[in-house]
Amino acid sequence: MADGTGIHLVEEGPPDGRVVVLLHGFPELGFSWRHQIPPLGAAGYRVLVPDLRGYGRSDVPAPVEAYAIDVLTADVVALVDAAGAQRAVVVGHDWGAEVAWRTAWLYPDRVTAVAGLSVPFLPRSPVPPLDVLRRRFGEDFYIVFFQREGVAEEALGRDVRRALATTRVWNAAWAQDTDEDPPTPPHLSDDELSVYVEAFTRTGFRGGLSYYRNLDRNWERTAHVAGRRVEQPALFLTGARDPVARFMPAEAMRGWVTDLRAEIVVPGAGHWVNQEAPQAVTDALLGWLADVCPARASAS
Repeated sequence: MADGTGIHLVEEGPPDGRVVVLLHGFPELGFSWRHQIPPLGAAGYRVLVPDLRGYGRSDVPAPVEAYAIDVLTADVVALVDAAGAQRAVVVGHDWGAEVAWRTAWLYPDRVTAVAGLSVPFLPRSPVPPLDVLRRRFGEDFYIVFFQREGVAEEALGRDVRRALATTRVWNAAWAQDTDEDPPTPPHLSDDELSVYVEAFTRTGFRGGLSYYRNLDRNWERTAHVAGRRVEQPALFLTGARDPVARFMPAEAMRGWVTDLRAEIVVPGAGHWVNQEAPQAVTDALLGWLADVCPARASAS
């Protein structure tokens, strides 16, 4: 993509449909959108679903800086370019939501509308974000734990199935409890979980962890747009039981996302909302898309 990194892409829907890009989070794959891809394609949208760099069947660059936000957003624009489109709707979950929001923020002329699931748009903090996280949550907070190169990779990779199935927070205490044997999460079948286990057994977790290791670099590289708002039509959707809301509240978007058409909280759902409540998420996306970007015979 932006730097020659190969990106695996699933595409569905008519070639002349309005382009919708679906971006997954950590530790997931484009496969996490499996419930939404067919309905969006059937509705007439040209759906592009990558394994983000560092994941699945995409390339896994070694340098940490290869996962900085300016690189990740350039990948999204390169996907839209490759589709022959000028603009696209960008939808993301978890880290994919962060990339979606920042693509709309950094490339306002290339994004028609933007939706974030679980993670809201956060304005640029006045100080480097890792300092804030350490002060507020301590060294055992999972994002801080992930900064430990080699240590976090080994902890997650020691038992890939356990790392993907656990309901606990990934931190040093979790890493030391090697007796944990969690069941398959209720939002996944055994076969679906095996798709993730196979992928991360093959790639490891370094690529995904590198997203977290660029938080301060991202802060430095976006100083030039610190005061910019997200002005495209937007959607925010989260699960009522999503713990991310405790440290990334949706209220942070107020005044920064200026055309928030809908803010949806799905009852009973947690963080993996597009897999836990697939029909509710699909219906929400289709309803919002019909408002902000009706499907029609155009790839622009």
